[in-house]
Amino acid sequence: MTKTDVSGLSMLGAKVESPASPEEAVLERVPSGNRGTDYVVRFTAPEFTSLCPMTGQPDFAHIVIDYIPDEWLVESKSLKLFLHSFRNHGAFHEDCSLDIAKRLVDLLQPVWLRIGAYWYPRGGIPIDVFWQTGAPPEGVWLPDQGVAPYRGRG
Repeated sequence: MTKTDVSGLSMLGAKVESPASPEEAVLERVPSGNRGTDYVVRFTAPEFTSLCPMTGQPDFAHIVIDYIPDEWLVESKSLKLFLHSFRNHGAFHEDCSLDIAKRLVDLLQPVWLRIGAYWYPRGGIPIDVFWQTGAPPEGVWLPDQGVAPYRGRG
């Protein structure tokens, strides 16, 4: 078994303050020990929070990120802090969702990545945002994201 090289990490195992904004947040990566094998890594953030840029009111989402690594894996503590940095960030649902996905693509250059951002309704309308880098490779096991559509009282 290969040991993961963590020598370039600055946050893992250290006390780190939460970044004030997504722009200040640092995402870190580690080398993948399984390059050449297509497998899916899933991160789920069931209590994601950002702010409405117009009203300053909180918006909440259940976010699921699936990706197939190539050379790099995202270091999970840095991802958690990055996602947390949106708590006081004013942006529309679509912008938050795509900013997260594109930042991960820039960092990791994965074989494939998708994001499903299931936003809770405010004002009666849920806004769900879905994006992926392209079709997933044939033959990869890709489970459903498991988030039911919003049904309200119905």
